[in-house]
Amino acid sequence: MDVTTIELDAYVLDILMPDLVGHDRQPSALIVYLFLWLQTGGRGSAQISLLDIALGTGLSKRAVQDALRLLAKRRLVSIQRESVTSVPIYAIKRPWIR
Repeated sequence: MDVTTIELDAYVLDILMPDLVGHDRQPSALIVYLFLWLQTGGRGSAQISLLDIALGTGLSKRAVQDALRLLAKRRLVSIQRESVTSVPIYAIKRPWIR
């Protein structure tokens, strides 16, 4: 098994985790955010289907959809689509960095 090391802003664990899991009661949002962070290196964007996110996180497609809705509302993830049926492009946002 290959072990991958990623850098994660302390803000994600110190502030965002208690906020998403405790306050919003959406641990799935944190899981999806971390999955997208891994896919994008915390900076870029990635074109990933809902099914691939669900398989990669162990969440249901519905849980992924709800998590992405919350993350987009909180401006933690941007979602772009070329068309209604195209695979979305997700970009991690780090609003705590100015």
